[in-house]
Amino acid sequence: MSTAVSAADVKALRERTGAGILDCRAALQESAGNPDRAVEILRSKGQAQAAKRAGAEAREGVVQSYIHAGNKIGVLVEVDCETDFVARTDKFIEFARDLALHVAAVPQTLAVSDDDVSAADREREERIADEQAADRPENVRDKIVQGKLDKWLDEVVLLRQKHVKEETYGGQTIEEIRASVASETGENVVIRRFARFQVGEA
Repeated sequence: MSTAVSAADVKALRERTGAGILDCRAALQESAGNPDRAVEILRSKGQAQAAKRAGAEAREGVVQSYIHAGNKIGVLVEVDCETDFVARTDKFIEFARDLALHVAAVPQTLAVSDDDVSAADREREERIADEQAADRPENVRDKIVQGKLDKWLDEVVLLRQKHVKEETYGGQTIEEIRASVASETGENVVIRRFARFQVGEA
């Protein structure tokens, strides 16, 4: 037997999440009327919906900065979305700010995504991994090299990294957080680029 859901509850959930009326009603029914659980249901289902929006053009957005205590490290990040309305929301701006803080704290970050890693950097790491696996049986060597390369990408690719604010994001990767923001805002959210500056480094 499905839980009775009032129009007011559906409206409140829709205003909170930006999800469609039918999706909000279904989530409230599935959660037995618990709005917090309904938000979780919408977010988990919205990840897939957000992925479908990945092709939508993101022409709006923000540039956010973070200057570390002591003024020795600074970061600029550009995070884009589809509309100026979303770009001005607290959720979107907070995500961009926290992203800048994360990049400041993780100096080994080289690129936003796997595709942005330079061919030279990737080839160097593959060569090192290949040399390290040289004494292993040939039938497992490729798997070992790929494993080492994946581990390196986890360390240097922004989207693969776990956010340094553990207490806020509970071990989620930057990509998981980005997908969550895209789900909540209903727009394509793109981490466009970042620049990290440290005194004394070229």
